[in-house]
Amino acid sequence: MPKLRLALSQIDPWVGDLARNSAEVVRWTKQAVEAGAQLVAFPEMALTGYPVEDLALRGSFVEASRDALVELAGRLVADGLGEVPVVVGYLGRSEHASPRFNRPAGSPQNCAAVLHRGAVVTRFAKHHLPNYGVFDEFRWFVPGDQLPVVRVHGVDVALAICEDIWQDGGRVTAAREAEAGLLLVINGSPYERNKDDQRLELVRRRAAEAGCTLAYVNMVGGQDELVFDGDSIVVGADGEVLARSPQFEEHLLVLDLDLPAASSDHTDGLLLSDGLHLVRSELPGEPQPALAGKPVAEIAPRLSDEAEIWAALVSGTRAYVAKNGFRSVLIGLSGGIDSALVASIAVDAIGADNVHCVSMPSRYSSEHSKGDAAELARRTGLHFRTVSIAPMFDAYMGATELTGLAEENLQSRLRGTLLMAISNQEGHIVLAPGNKSELAVGYSTLYGDSVGAYGPIKDVYKSLVFRLARWRNEEAERRGEVPPIPENTITKPPSAELRPDQMDSDSLPDYDLLDSVLARYIEGDEGRDAIVAAGFDPAVVDRVVRLVDTAEYKRRQYPPGPKISVKNFGRDRRLPITNRWRRG
Repeated sequence: MPKLRLALSQIDPWVGDLARNSAEVVRWTKQAVEAGAQLVAFPEMALTGYPVEDLALRGSFVEASRDALVELAGRLVADGLGEVPVVVGYLGRSEHASPRFNRPAGSPQNCAAVLHRGAVVTRFAKHHLPNYGVFDEFRWFVPGDQLPVVRVHGVDVALAICEDIWQDGGRVTAAREAEAGLLLVINGSPYERNKDDQRLELVRRRAAEAGCTLAYVNMVGGQDELVFDGDSIVVGADGEVLARSPQFEEHLLVLDLDLPAASSDHTDGLLLSDGLHLVRSELPGEPQPALAGKPVAEIAPRLSDEAEIWAALVSGTRAYVAKNGFRSVLIGLSGGIDSALVASIAVDAIGADNVHCVSMPSRYSSEHSKGDAAELARRTGLHFRTVSIAPMFDAYMGATELTGLAEENLQSRLRGTLLMAISNQEGHIVLAPGNKSELAVGYSTLYGDSVGAYGPIKDVYKSLVFRLARWRNEEAERRGEVPPIPENTITKPPSAELRPDQMDSDSLPDYDLLDSVLARYIEGDEGRDAIVAAGFDPAVVDRVVRLVDTAEYKRRQYPPGPKISVKNFGRDRRLPITNRWRRG
């Protein structure tokens, strides 16, 4: 039985940076070749970054991607890496019109190619195009209609792209019909809570359906609201996990696979399942019964739920800051749990020396909150200063008569203005501290606590905020470090401190109850009657549903933040702002 040494390159491409991404492909291919790899695979659209969204509609970008692919093939040879075949995703275009989709020849496609000895050996386009949740690929691409099979050292390797295995049939069934010995899938699969378990079961099922070993390589890093967790996997046809990469880390997974010798004599053009046409390529090289050395088939341990979420929030924040050309962030540090968690995420993401925080007390700010903010700064080593908003507030109040909510919101807006002024002066980007519970019900102030370029906990419910704070402190203790978040910040009742003795509970239900209703209404898309039928107080449900529905205009103006749930505000949940339906 032939052996094939496979390398899965779990990397972090940057959208639009063709030169950088090409250099990364070369760098990781060099590491793979040094490890003796005979086939190297990179994630979906690794050459352009993913998702490119409407950049796909710019002909200049499509042609630049295609040119970069050819240049990359030549560069691999120039660097002495041309003998190993490399599978890499890129942005391409169709050669023929697609009457079924009413698209002309030259329409954009989500493509991949095999590069070898300076040539583009084969090109193919994604067959199944996702058009749900965060995906709009029918907006940009036309599907491919081929099953590429590449013979590498006597093994037939079928190739697929991400959604091709999330849908029944298609390239999975076609790979079995073509008698492939390996199904290699390149992916740009975004992170969601518990998706690693879902992904593993999917890969196991598809390997069984294809009747062969399945190798799944995914990207890491972040792109705007999306976070990619890696979690590259190789499983046998019997479902056994042969290797698995760590989550949220760039990583080269190298392993030897015992695979069946190619025996099929199916010819090019053979019509397979789902209208796919077989396209064969054969690369030079004899079957290898044995290989020099033996890489350890690594199976990286899984992260706990809290550790996984924390890694996603840190990865998303780090990527947004770095990929947008910034080095430092600015946070309004109130002493409350939300800003404390955001500051801790930022410290882990970009280092304490790049995190700047401002305490902006008013006449209603408690001494313990001011002290808690200073204590977090001391524990983490971030930059900290205090600028009172009292003189500004007094000046406004002397100029106009404001009471009640208008007076409260003025304080928040003064803080927002001050943060943006410091941001402009010093070149930091502002991180907004709002959590998903408060955004859901509109418990935030436009142009106040909602200002900023990025919201690290935008998709984190308040009850989870507390869990993550406790977990981060416990993790610090486990490492022998100082817990970053003061205990008083975690245990004291949440308050905006915009009026005397104010508590969040004055305006909102208990957060555990609120979050239970919100999860059903937002992620579950359950209506009011269904939530009540599940045992919730009708008055509470009516109130929560009303608050969520009327706050849509606020959420539309909130900055992006890392997506960790099945349905975030922004890319996933898209409801009209002007909306008279009030039954949930």
